[in-house]
Amino acid sequence: QVHLAESGGGLVQPGGSLTLSCVASGGIFSVSAMGWHRQAPGKQRELVAGIVTGGPGPRTTYADSVKGRFTISRDHAKNTATLQMNNLKPEDTAVYYCYSEGHEVAPEGPREFESTGQGTQVTVSA
Repeated sequence: QVHLAESGGGLVQPGGSLTLSCVASGGIFSVSAMGWHRQAPGKQRELVAGIVTGGPGPRTTYADSVKGRFTISRDHAKNTATLQMNNLKPEDTAVYYCYSEGHEVAPEGPREFESTGQGTQVTVSA
């Protein structure tokens, strides 16, 4: 079963930066997409950034609220994704959850998987 391990959350002042990392492991055949959702207290979970590989090149998606401040990247060979977060604002405070989609190894052949990590807290406060 595919497991996601997140790291890099913490406390930062407004205007500061943090880097989140996510490593996917465990019976992976291929990973087609990775990214992060976030959920703030009392709010619904929302997509922050995602990256899809395949075709002519990777395609990225960002929430409007983070465009120009956050950058997602992927190391395809290592099944890792990185979210560079700059110019952080108090409204970025949330638990950030890594997700991944693709195919995992199975006796009957590769089968689709979707996996979400345990989450890492990001707090932006003076």
